Amino acid sequence: MDLRDIILNYLSDNETGMQQLITWFLNDVMNEEVAQQAGVPRYARSSTRRAHRNGYRPRTLKTRFGELSLQKPQLREIPFETKVFERYSRTEKALVNAIIESYLQGVSTRNVKNVISHLGVNQVSASYVSKVAHELDDKIIEFMERLIDPHIPYLFVDATYFKVRDGVRYINKALLVVAGVRTDGHREILAAVVADAEHELSWEGIFSDLKERGLNKVDLIVSDGHAGIQAAAQTMFPGSSWQMCHVHFIRAVLRKVPRKYHKEIAETLKDCLSDSHRLQEFAVQLDERGLSRAADTIHRFNHGLMNYRSFPPEFWKKIRTTNLLERVNKELKRRSRKIGAFPNDASLLRLAGSILIDINEEWITGNRYLSVKSEMISLDTAATDFTAL
Repeated sequence: MDLRDIILNYLSDNETGMQQLITWFLNDVMNEEVAQQAGVPRYARSSTRRAHRNGYRPRTLKTRFGELSLQKPQLREIPFETKVFERYSRTEKALVNAIIESYLQGVSTRNVKNVISHLGVNQVSASYVSKVAHELDDKIIEFMERLIDPHIPYLFVDATYFKVRDGVRYINKALLVVAGVRTDGHREILAAVVADAEHELSWEGIFSDLKERGLNKVDLIVSDGHAGIQAAAQTMFPGSSWQMCHVHFIRAVLRKVPRKYHKEIAETLKDCLSDSHRLQEFAVQLDERGLSRAADTIHRFNHGLMNYRSFPPEFWKKIRTTNLLERVNKELKRRSRKIGAFPNDASLLRLAGSILIDINEEWITGNRYLSVKSEMISLDTAATDFTAL
């Protein structure tokens, strides 16, 4: 079946077509890998040849779209090595492992039971789950403990919540995620930790870990208005500036006013967010209208709303919000939806870590987030730092 037939099949039958599309793509990836390892393309003659092809060996790969039947190339003189099974299946393996672990430990929601039945793994042993978990944990630990650049100009921090079993109860736990934009303009996932809640000590711990892994300079820290983040950043990265995410700021103000005023106030806030003087005038107007709690919220976050403007103007749109991490959090939620509730902290970090590794690989190998010369990524003229507050 050629590529055109595969695409037509995908358009007419999404699930089957997706299986065929992924199968074609991964087989093509392996054919490119074998050409690189052999030293020459297929059927070519060259003095650079290092090995000869030796047919194919069938391999299967379990994915969320079903089991794929792949053709793994073989080389005669040297073993053929491929990243296809390791890279593509890492998150799939973490997902299946979390589902099975949930089933074995009694987190037997209807959703988990249905997925288990679909996977056909009802009789899987606890030792198999433990073996897979150990393999995944090694990869996650290696990723989370790697050395990082000493200077990360822009640091983005946020948390998203998941249901985790705690004894006989199910509670919401925070997954704290830190990402940064490096001096070369590329994004990078820097850390992820499961915590009972967001508080200063949790963020202090994650920032301390970043410093132990090599980070010693941050220019701007972008987050929501959580006091624990601000306090931890002030302690761990003195001299850096804090930027209140504009989206979170508007939400925080709107929570303090009746719903009937939301549209009007949101539009005015957006217009005022580039002018500190206008914003303060609007706060006075809100106070005069009897909306003192909204006015107080503006006053409370005012010092952190304009710090992004001390950096190159071409960056402003991307460093005044935590949208970079909002998209990451949405992907974490989407790809863990089948779980429902995690059996423990380790299971959550295992799956989330696998997803974050995938995202990080896409970021590092993709386009720069800030597409300018590296020497312009940050300025020597810092924004208002914590010590001046």
